[in-house]
Parts: sequence; C-alpha cells; structure tokens
Amino acid sequence: MDQSVPPPVLKTPPESPAIGVVPRGRLSRPSGLIRVLLRPRFLAIGIFLLAALVYGGRELHLRLTHVYEYDARVSADIVTVSSRADGWIVDLAVREGQRVEAGQTLVKIDDRAAKLRVDGLKAQIEGVRVERARLRAERKLDQNQADAAMRTRTSTIMVREKARAALQADLDFARLELDRSRTLFASKVINERQLQMAQAAVTKLEIQILQLQAEHEQAEGSLGEARVGHDRLGVIDAQIEALTHQVAVLAAQMRQQQVDVEDRTIKSPIPAVIDRTFTLPGEYVAAGQRILLLHNPDEVWVEANIKETQVGKLKLGQPVRVSVDAYPNDTFVGRVGRIGSATTARFALLPTPNPSGNFTKITQRVPVKIDIVQMPKPLTPGMMVEVEIDIR
Repeated sequence: MDQSVPPPVLKTPPESPAIGVVPRGRLSRPSGLIRVLLRPRFLAIGIFLLAALVYGGRELHLRLTHVYEYDARVSADIVTVSSRADGWIVDLAVREGQRVEAGQTLVKIDDRAAKLRVDGLKAQIEGVRVERARLRAERKLDQNQADAAMRTRTSTIMVREKARAALQADLDFARLELDRSRTLFASKVINERQLQMAQAAVTKLEIQILQLQAEHEQAEGSLGEARVGHDRLGVIDAQIEALTHQVAVLAAQMRQQQVDVEDRTIKSPIPAVIDRTFTLPGEYVAAGQRILLLHNPDEVWVEANIKETQVGKLKLGQPVRVSVDAYPNDTFVGRVGRIGSATTARFALLPTPNPSGNFTKITQRVPVKIDIVQMPKPLTPGMMVEVEIDIR
C-alpha cells in the first residue's frame, strides 16, 4: 500500500475582468428577456393592452363629458287630412311618398250639387234685388206724386184763404152799407128798393164766404190725403229695408255654400310628404273622415328618452351628434331644443299603481326633443337613431 502523499494542486486565482468589460454571464440574461419580449406573441399582447388602455381612457372621458342614449327615434307632426263635407271622391291627385307643395290639390270631392245650390242662391238674390229696385222706383214715383199733390193742395188752400179774406172785407163793407141804408131808409132818404139791394149784397157775400169755407175745408182734406201718400212712402221704405235684409241673409247663405264648394277641393296646408292614404277614387267619405296622412320633411326632430339620473346634466342648446341606423356613414348634428316636464310613464295608457305594497324602483325616462340643424339626408318619422349629447 502506497503511503505517498499526492502533490498539492495549485489553485489558479480567477482572472479579474478588465476595466470596462461586462462579464459574459451578466450580459446574456437581459438580452434573452428582450428577445422574449420581442417575440410576435408578446408584442401583439403588448399592443393590445396599450390599445385597450387608450380606448378605455377615451371611453371614460366620453362617458364623463357626454350623455349617450340609444332609445331615440325621429319624430314629426303628422297631419291628418280629413273632409269637411261628405260626398264621393272623384280624384285622388297624390300617392304615398309623393312630395307636395303648400296649396297643392290633394283630393277632389263631387261638388256638382253644391254648385247648383250656389247658383240657386244667386238667382234668389238677383230676384230680390230686382224687386227692391222696383220698389225704389215706385217710391220715387209716389213721392213725386205726393209732393205735387201737396203743392197743389197747399196752393189751393192759400187761394181760398185769400179769396175768403177778400170776401170778408167786402162783406164787412156791405154790412156797413146796409146799416147806413137802414138809417137813410128810416130818414126817408132812400127807398125800400135800395135797402133791399143792400140787404141782398150782404146775403150774397155771406153765401160766397160759406162756399169758400166749404172749398177750403175740402182743400184741407185733399192736403190730408196727400200727407197720407207721404206716409205710404214709409211703408215702401220698410219693404225696401226688409228686402235689403233678405239680400244680406241670402248672401251669407251663398258664401257659406261657396265655402262648402271650396271644402270639396282639399289642398295641402304645408309643404309635405304623403305618408299614407286611406281612400280611393269613387269611395264615399263622411264629414270628418280621415283621407290621408302627411308631414313636413323639413320640420323633423329626434325624440330621445333620457334617464332621469342624467337629465340634470342637460341644458337647452347643447350640441348633439346623431347617428342614424339607416345612414351609418353620415353624421347628423342637432341641439337640445326642449326637456320634457314629465316622464314617459305619466303618458302611458296603462297606469302603474302599487296596491300590493311591493315596490321596485325603476329609473324613469324623460323625453328630450333634439332639433336637427344639419341634415345631410332626409329623415323619416319612426327611424331609430342614437344620440350623443355633449354636456361640457
């Protein structure tokens, strides 16, 4: 057995790295990590996380500065065109989807009978006017006759009065002569024949005066008759006034009948689009029956039902971006025009009582009207839209 001791092994001390040189082991580990991170899989994950972070930040920003609502529809004032008169439709001049101008004829209803009634009223008015003209001519004639009679009777009375005055003077003188003759006869100055002649002169004058008195009274009676002729003019005036009133009544009836004729030609009250028709030519329509529906395509708006928790952020005039499902590549711009004063539940057909006592709180919706200020394409009532209200 060898008891020799092996020689000692000399350990060489490790070489110290040179100054400024990185050891190889330390350099390989970071380089491997970078090579791993630069692999397509990890690179795609990184890009996805970065994009998700950017998108999430943007969405958070938009949610804080905007109100989104998907329960929104295009609305408009739908006008129901009805007939004010009953009759048969003779012409339906429009069809669904057609654009019409204000005042354009839409429907014509048979107006022959109505026009005949207008012609009949015109004939009655003309007849009454002719009768009124005849009465006016008759009144003028009667007035001339009455005026002439009045002048004649008045002049006759004046002549009689003057003749009576003259005879009365002669009678007074004859009576004086009679008294003087009686005195002279008593003195035997004149004879009886002369006295009788004086007496006869007085008697004759008295008879003439009585005759003139009778003629005067007759003339006054004739003057009364002439005055009665003037009173008859008042009767004629009353008849003329009644005919004038009758003309006014007939004229009002004729205007009413003309309105009925005009109502049988139905025209569009506004520039509009025909939405739907309910009748066909030849059908009979009653007064008040609807014939068609129309709306003004230039006056449409968006009705959005906003949650009550978000209504407090809204103000009139805030800008709104509207996305229409029918036009995904077009952007519509609007503004908040009206914020409802009651929730949609208050206008529901079925009430929401709670007799059982069980209560479940549900977020209510408030209708908000959005006026369209930029409309690149026409909108139809009922279209679904999405609104984005800027509340900054």
